[in-house]
Amino acid sequence: MSWIDIGPIGDIPLRGARKIKTDLGCVAIFRTGPDEVFAATDQCPHKGGPLSEGIVHGQSVTCPLHNWVFDLNTGQANGEDGAITTFGAQVKDGRILIDATALAARSAA
Repeated sequence: MSWIDIGPIGDIPLRGARKIKTDLGCVAIFRTGPDEVFAATDQCPHKGGPLSEGIVHGQSVTCPLHNWVFDLNTGQANGEDGAITTFGAQVKDGRILIDATALAARSAA
């Protein structure tokens, strides 16, 4: 894997999220614990809600528009027929890193 440094973990509040813009669309970075982060597409497949503005709880995020809940490990919507794309993310030396290989493989469509 090839990793991109996104910034310090302190830039994202605990149980919060931030959006990063890429050439292929927006990606949400979620902080679920002191040193735990997840990355996923920022758009809910149901109504297009911005997941970076959703409620982060446990290892899930709830869409701010219609309350679909997504597992940040798998991207699967709980109890719904839908999913978001997830990307590898980690914290190293207090910095958030995202998997550039997976991001580059993402379709722009």
